[in-house]
Amino acid sequence: MSGKHDLTTRHIRNVLRGRSVNEIVEQMKPDLNSLPTKIPVSAKTTLERVEKTWQHIPNPTLKDILLNPDDVSDYQGNIENLIGTLRVPLGIAGPLRVNGIFAKGDYLVPMATTEAALVASYHRGSSLISEAGGCTSMVLIESVNRAPSFCFPDMAAAGQFVMWAIAEMEVFQKVAATTTSHGQLVDIGTTIEGNHVYLNFDFHTADASGQNMVTIATQAICDHILKHSPVKPSQAYVEANLSGDKKASARSFTTARGKKVTAEVHLAADLVKKRLHCTVDEMCDYWRTSAIGGVLSGTMGIQGHFANGLAALYLATGQDVACVAESAVGVTRFEKSGNGDLYAAVTLPGIMVGTVGGGTGLPTQNACLQIMNLAGPDKSRALAEVTAGLILAGELSIIGALAAGHFSRAHRNLARGKKPIIDKNDVR
Repeated sequence: MSGKHDLTTRHIRNVLRGRSVNEIVEQMKPDLNSLPTKIPVSAKTTLERVEKTWQHIPNPTLKDILLNPDDVSDYQGNIENLIGTLRVPLGIAGPLRVNGIFAKGDYLVPMATTEAALVASYHRGSSLISEAGGCTSMVLIESVNRAPSFCFPDMAAAGQFVMWAIAEMEVFQKVAATTTSHGQLVDIGTTIEGNHVYLNFDFHTADASGQNMVTIATQAICDHILKHSPVKPSQAYVEANLSGDKKASARSFTTARGKKVTAEVHLAADLVKKRLHCTVDEMCDYWRTSAIGGVLSGTMGIQGHFANGLAALYLATGQDVACVAESAVGVTRFEKSGNGDLYAAVTLPGIMVGTVGGGTGLPTQNACLQIMNLAGPDKSRALAEVTAGLILAGELSIIGALAAGHFSRAHRNLARGKKPIIDKNDVR
């Protein structure tokens, strides 16, 4: 078995490749000669502005591939220094039957990805769930938070500030309301670390994912605090890294950021055998082994590949894809029921999804939401429940493939060559 010494030695050989250490050191020094011309930053997405930006790109022939002039105006407010659009293959999985509090029906789920076998896997899991009558899915709680911090000379001042801030809840709600007609401040949490205070503001953001909404509202509250607090902070920051924004954290399991959602399904043993080509015992045995593997590797949560389904769905429907970092924290659980059937459940403690705002209004992304009939107001909770069902489908399919020994074969057949040979046992 290779150890760290072997890996380091191999890497050093790759770095050198006939060069001396001095040559490499020289190459790595700052180079102030002939500095590049800066591209002026602009949020305008007019065709004129796009053409000016292309003047800075050394290979203008690529413009024909990347730029459709008719689309330019659609992206105002979503990007800066626009040069075109990126085409990502878009597939469909399902129908996925969901029996939720807000989502009820059969959903065709768009998924954008460049990874072969991914849509096939989620499609197989979705079909399996639907054949069993669908999954039950439930939004448990929802809020989006922002956590500003305030610095004081000592703990006594920090404590005095906290007592004042907690009593100002209604005032803070009114201040937040001046920045948005959709968001609402619903709670405040406090954390004191020495002479530092972190206030955790929880908001309801209606049908928007809401990161920008809560940032703007929190800034307004911070401005109010700096003006009116009887104990003046020496420093204040609108976000001090306590919220868990766009990063995996243990905090996800004890609070909510976005929508906390869970989904379950009961699968008859003969259905598992027929569609996943393994037994309930084999599914549970693999799940237990992989759960221990997750513990040994220190993963945040225990699950197979939440990020795959979330990233593909987020790309397709205009969500903030960077939020996969926090949304993919969660737990998968398989158990054999008393009657021999398979009980499978997933819990995602904080998925960031919306059906209005952000990228959800862009042409192709909005079309994907329309495919599911989940575009526009009053649909975000249903989208969250469908998302949980999709993630459950993906867990069933990948664990079935691993338990049955089909995992690598599916990737070999689907990911290599232009005309893959599809084994019905891998993806049906």
